[in-house]
Amino acid sequence: MNPISSPTQTRKADHIRICLEEDVQCHANTNGLEHYRFTHCCLPECDRNEIDLTTTFLGKQLLAPILISSMTGGTEPAGIINQRLAEVAQHYKIAMGVGSQRVAIEKPEVADTFAVRSHAPDILLFANLGAVQLNYNYGLDRCLRIVDLLEADALILHLNPLQECIQTKGDTNFRGLLEKINILCEKLPVPVIAKEVGNGISATMALKLLKAGVKAIDVAGAGGTSWAKVESERAETPLQRRLGMTFTDWGLPTAECITSIRSVAKEVPLIASGGLRHGLDIAKTLALGANIGGMALPFLAAATESEDALYSLVEVLMAEITTVLFCTGNASVEQLKSSSALQRVVSAIA
Repeated sequence: MNPISSPTQTRKADHIRICLEEDVQCHANTNGLEHYRFTHCCLPECDRNEIDLTTTFLGKQLLAPILISSMTGGTEPAGIINQRLAEVAQHYKIAMGVGSQRVAIEKPEVADTFAVRSHAPDILLFANLGAVQLNYNYGLDRCLRIVDLLEADALILHLNPLQECIQTKGDTNFRGLLEKINILCEKLPVPVIAKEVGNGISATMALKLLKAGVKAIDVAGAGGTSWAKVESERAETPLQRRLGMTFTDWGLPTAECITSIRSVAKEVPLIASGGLRHGLDIAKTLALGANIGGMALPFLAAATESEDALYSLVEVLMAEITTVLFCTGNASVEQLKSSSALQRVVSAIA
């Protein structure tokens, strides 16, 4: 593979390094899940060994309600990370997304850093592109190439206006995007998923996106990695750095996004991401109305460490979700989602 050369490749390498080495988490704005707790059931009336974590998302069965959220690609280290993530996703039959594939269009020689289908032939796999690229010469043809490269089951269009405001030479023309998303949804042969990158999707915007033809929503709320803070670490000017610091905690908390969207769209396939750090967080989002829970930073850290660390992480996540089900008296994910086991509390209890 050629050495890192394009600005997009450099940015992707910087993103991995900064997320792993710097403190780029939201602090003043949490994901909101600490305001909820499960009612403990001292007599579950079920066998923990028979608890069922399987769920279905976009017509595909998962053995656990877990998504390895979109992260990276485009560089040699990123290719190794994606391969490891794909292999663990295949082993546990969980879902996976890749990072923005724009670089694979710009530099076709790095496309193989995204092409993980050979390592994960059976998983639910998501391609990924910034929605704003539809205003920068990306149309149906390029979106089809991105989907075909991955043999993807769906295309994530990520929405990141705040990040683009702070990013060096960011793409900030979002005018008319909803209409272009509508046209793409009509013509693309796979479902389109709308995803934020850590600032959340409101109920109002979710309804507009659904009306445009989007088939699923990834709320990607505030409370986890702040991409404003990440971009401030890469800033080339004092203005960029100041903007990134000012807007570090901007956005809608993940829990608020889930409940507000679910209140107006009862059936939409819903992904919860944004600051989820363990299986208890995932379980809370399921009880709030999400279908699956997505995590990025924990998977990135584990994949960078070793393959064993990745497998251990998934085992722990599944054990944590199973424990929640058992200790709330629910034998399956579907039972948990329809139960009243999760309660909002006045004081902040994790």
